[in-house]
Amino acid sequence: MTTTGPGTFYDGLTSARHDVTVELDDGTVRIDAGDGRTVTEWRCAEIAPVSTPEGVLRLGLTIGHPAARLEIHDKALAQAVVQAGRPCDRTGLTDRHTRVRVVGYSVLAVVVLTAAAIWGVPVISSKIAPLLPIAVDVRAGEIANAEFRRQLDGMKDAKTLECATADTAQAAAAKAAFTKLVGMLTAAAGLPLPVDVVMVHVKDVNAITLPGGYIYVYEGIPADANRVDEMAGVIGHELGHVDHRDGIKAQVQAGGLSVLFGLLLGDFTGGGAVVVTATMLLKNAYSRAAETAADLFGARLMAKIGGDPHALGEFLLRIAGNSAPQEHYLLDHPEAQVRAAAVNRIAQPSPMRALLTPDEWTALKKICTEE
Repeated sequence: MTTTGPGTFYDGLTSARHDVTVELDDGTVRIDAGDGRTVTEWRCAEIAPVSTPEGVLRLGLTIGHPAARLEIHDKALAQAVVQAGRPCDRTGLTDRHTRVRVVGYSVLAVVVLTAAAIWGVPVISSKIAPLLPIAVDVRAGEIANAEFRRQLDGMKDAKTLECATADTAQAAAAKAAFTKLVGMLTAAAGLPLPVDVVMVHVKDVNAITLPGGYIYVYEGIPADANRVDEMAGVIGHELGHVDHRDGIKAQVQAGGLSVLFGLLLGDFTGGGAVVVTATMLLKNAYSRAAETAADLFGARLMAKIGGDPHALGEFLLRIAGNSAPQEHYLLDHPEAQVRAAAVNRIAQPSPMRALLTPDEWTALKKICTEE
């Protein structure tokens, strides 16, 4: 009976492959390095075959260091080791009952992680985010904003990303009107952190709020707005996301999902970071509850500054009839109707005033128009 032969050893700590000499001696498998030094000894009673390609005996420990592996290609030596250890089954870790338990535990783990991802993480994120210091929101926003601007650079419809950057009277007038409108809204909003609101050369009827108070308004908003109150309602909605810290809530939720699925997939480094970034930056809509709360914040803010609180609802209903895809403000027609109805329910009559002069609104409508 052959009791000595070559093998391949993996110590379970690194991915390095070690060519070794395997010797079977009195119920023990001794693994020697090429220089004759004994690397380790395994008792036959404590080893078991694991799933392996045809023609290879792959062994692992049932206790101690279960990640370590030994491969034996010599058929005679493999047979001797199998007979010495008397493992129950070469096709699994041990016996049929063990395999059934392993499969059962794996299925249970998937169910638990999925349930936590769907129901647990959103609840946890809504509780954790308000407790985080504003500095965390700001730092998260800096990171998200840098990545988001890189993505917008590939979507822009002009040489520059931001609108009204030209050194012309038209650009200056448009920029001044935009600054005036944003300043009026932010002064009344009482936000927990400063905001940076930017108009960009992206034609979608959309606006995005990131953590840290970064707001991007796409050029489709002033182009499709019939009056300044509609555009102001949109910006007020985005300020609602800032006030409610929805950006950091979404990022906490995205991070929670990456951790959960990192546990499932065995990836705690690059893959997890990709999940966070993709979830936060590519999913342009918050939850329906967050959108509804931001709608109501915007409507109340409009009433506070003397604007028309119904304007956002009117804007939502009008673009619902637009055949072009709307990624953020409009998910489908019934959604627009529900949101407009909610805004109208809380929009109380209030003294109204012109938020901008006619000339200022005309200039703002053209803020992203090329000179």
